[in-house]
Amino acid sequence: MDTKKAILVGPFLPHERKQTWYSSPLEELDSLAKTAGIEVVGEFIQNLSDINPAYYLGKGKVLELARLVSEQRVDLVLFDNDLSPSQVKNLEKLLKVPILDRTELILYIFASHAKTKEAKLQVELAQMEYTLPRLQKMWTHLSRIDGKLGAKGPGEKQIEMDRRLVRKKIIQLKRVLENIQKRKVREVQKRHKVFKVALVGYTNAGKSTLMNALTQAGVLVEDKLFATLDTRTRVWNLAEGKKVLLSDTVGFISKIPPHLIASFHATLEEVTQADLLLHVVDLSHWAPMEGIQEVNKVLQSLGCENKPVIMVFNKVDLLTDPIELNLLKEKYSHHVVISAKKQEG
Repeated sequence: MDTKKAILVGPFLPHERKQTWYSSPLEELDSLAKTAGIEVVGEFIQNLSDINPAYYLGKGKVLELARLVSEQRVDLVLFDNDLSPSQVKNLEKLLKVPILDRTELILYIFASHAKTKEAKLQVELAQMEYTLPRLQKMWTHLSRIDGKLGAKGPGEKQIEMDRRLVRKKIIQLKRVLENIQKRKVREVQKRHKVFKVALVGYTNAGKSTLMNALTQAGVLVEDKLFATLDTRTRVWNLAEGKKVLLSDTVGFISKIPPHLIASFHATLEEVTQADLLLHVVDLSHWAPMEGIQEVNKVLQSLGCENKPVIMVFNKVDLLTDPIELNLLKEKYSHHVVISAKKQEG
C-alpha cells in the first residue's frame, strides 16, 4: 500500500496561540501523522479571530489551501482540531481530498495499535462515542429540510435508525467494559498486601523503556505515539528481597477528548488503585513543564490528583537545556533524573 501524503492544518484561536508549547505549532500533529504512517509534505497555519461555521477557516484561506493541495498532489488533509460533519463536507467539496480531524487521527492510531480484546473494545467505544453526536447534528440538519414537508423524509429515518444502533452498541460496549473494570478492581484488591506502583506520563515519554529496565519485562518499545494501549503489570524486585507491582499504562496527550479518557477507564484502573505514581517526563521535549500539566489534568479527571507522586525526569542523555531541568528539580522536590534507555541514574 502506498504511503499517503498529507498537509497539516493548524487553525489557532487567540487563546490557543498562547497554549502552543512545541518548537513548531504542529509538531505533535506531525508526530501523530508519522505514527499513522502518513507522510507530511506541508503545513498550513491560520490565526483566527473566530470560527467560520461553514469551513472553520475563512473561505479565502480554504481556497488558498485548495491551491496548495492541488500543487502538492496530497491524498488527505489533517486538521489539528475537531470539525463538525458539515465543515468536513464543505471542506472536502472545495479541497477534493478526504479530511481527517485530530480525534479521528488519534482513533485511527488507537485502532491500529490495539492488540488485546479489551483495548479493541475500548477503541470501538471511543469510535462510537465520537460518531453519535455527529449523527445527531446530521439529523438536525435533515429535520429542517424534511420538516417543511410535514413528514419524516428517508434521510431522517435512516439517521434515526443509525442513532438507535449506535446507542445500542455503546450500551453493550459499556456493559462489557464495566464488567472488565469490576474484574480488574477485584484483581487489584486481591493484591492489597502488595505495594502497587503505576507509571504515568505523556505519550512517548519512555514509560515502557523504564518498565523494561526495572523489571526485564520485555515490553514493546517503539519511538511513536501510543505504542502502549494496554496496562501491563510486572513484579519489580527491590533490595532485601522486597517486591512491588509495577504497571505500565497508556500515555496521555494534549487536547484529548474527555470521552476518550472515559472509554479507557478500565485500562486506567491500575492508576486509580496504585499506592504510588511514577510520573515519567521526557527531558528532551521542547517544553516538559507543559507536558506535566497536561498529564496532571488527566490525573485530576481520574480523581488521582492527591496520590503520592515521584517525578522521573527521563532522557537526561538527550537534554539540551540544563536550566529547564534545574527549574523542574526546584519545583518538584520528590524526583529522580535518569536515562531509562541507557539505564543510568
